[in-house]
Amino acid sequence: MRFKNRKEAGQLLARRLENYANREDVIVLGIPRGGVPVASEVARELNAPLDVFVLRKLGVPGHEELAFGAIASGGACVVNRELTDSLGISESEIERVTASERSELARRELAYRGGLPPRAIQGLTVIVVDDGMATGSSMRVGIKALRQLKPANIVVAVPVAPLATVQRLKREVDDIACVRVPESFYAIGQFYEDFAQVSDREVNELLKSAPQPAVRKIA
Repeated sequence: MRFKNRKEAGQLLARRLENYANREDVIVLGIPRGGVPVASEVARELNAPLDVFVLRKLGVPGHEELAFGAIASGGACVVNRELTDSLGISESEIERVTASERSELARRELAYRGGLPPRAIQGLTVIVVDDGMATGSSMRVGIKALRQLKPANIVVAVPVAPLATVQRLKREVDDIACVRVPESFYAIGQFYEDFAQVSDREVNELLKSAPQPAVRKIA
């Protein structure tokens, strides 16, 4: 039940999104870094343009895989106060982690865009792709940020996620696609044979090589 790599995961995910193929109002946004190889395959199979949407989770100090919130392009920020209170994470720790991730978010936006603005998505159906979800907190802040850009529809697409996370996000988006919804979930990497870290160079190469068909919003 494991994916060989992100490429295979993207190909399988694209099959769940066939209804969005060859449409002029669809754009695929990959979350760097790991989501971009998956999104690249989805965009290719759907014949849709590819772009990135920079999103950074706020990890619990000492247990960074567990997110207590996330930040995204455009200044959006979500903090799970119930979780931070239960774990005893102080305001100073929250501020420290947030500042560090804001710095990395700015660096990545510059690295991937070279100072250029993101593609306009107003009036489009946006398919947001990552290589998996655990709690979904990062994706939730991504959804919040995307809503500010006024797309017609937001679709979340991931190869793997826990059932509870999928059910929770269904209430916040227009559609959701997930290949595998396992009963036992520890970390995204356990569902990949090859889960090697993706470099900035790989992200840029995928963006440069991706077909970019024209899009137009549907009235």
